[in-house]
Amino acid sequence: MSKLASLFHQRIGIWENEKITFEKLNKVLEKTATSIPFENRAIMGGNQREVTKENLTNKILEKNQGGLCYELNPLLYYYLLEHGFNAALVTGVVFNQGREEYTTLGRTHVAILLDYEGERYLIDTGFGGNLPLKPVPLSGETVSSSNGEFRIKKADIEQGDYVLEMKLKHKDSDWRTGYAFDSRNPLKDSANLNEIQTIITEHPESSFNKHPLLTRLTESGNITLTDSTFTQWMDGNVTKENIDQARFKELAKEHFGM
Repeated sequence: MSKLASLFHQRIGIWENEKITFEKLNKVLEKTATSIPFENRAIMGGNQREVTKENLTNKILEKNQGGLCYELNPLLYYYLLEHGFNAALVTGVVFNQGREEYTTLGRTHVAILLDYEGERYLIDTGFGGNLPLKPVPLSGETVSSSNGEFRIKKADIEQGDYVLEMKLKHKDSDWRTGYAFDSRNPLKDSANLNEIQTIITEHPESSFNKHPLLTRLTESGNITLTDSTFTQWMDGNVTKENIDQARFKELAKEHFGM
């Protein structure tokens, strides 16, 4: 087993030599979502590094940090390749729920497409608290997990040829748009990932370069920490605590190991 795969298993709590089949991807995705946070501390601290396989391994698996979509999904992509899966990275445009329109940042979301036995699936472990926790077929079939229901619709829009829709458990009463993605133009190399990092880091409309954000799923819901609040969803019940900087550091260490 490679260094990356071995460290990945250690980070998410899977037996080091366990053989990962398509049927076990649900387990991998669930453990990844509860073990590795979606977070922007590197951006807020001005500590971004070039997005490479080696740097992602060091940051997320050796230093036990988290990351954003252009870090978390590429790391999972490398892991899948090393387990023999036919996978590719794709980009998408996130839907702004408040404005009810696609964001103006462009194609800054990174996800994974996986081909298996004649079917194509979307895999995503870098979409904050909106993770399907299962491969989602591009055929349109709805999948259900502990985080809600998810499906993909064919589209013919500027933002892409498919759209991920979701209905989060305890949060959504109807389907809503997550993001559109383009299955026709997979990423060729890491240069695209670094371009995305630059946009997320520098664009004035980026939501990840203004305040610290840490979030991850838990067995009963999810937790989200910012510089002013700590929010917990547990079995459909939400609690929110207003915090100061000292409390932020305590909670970051307690709940995110940072």
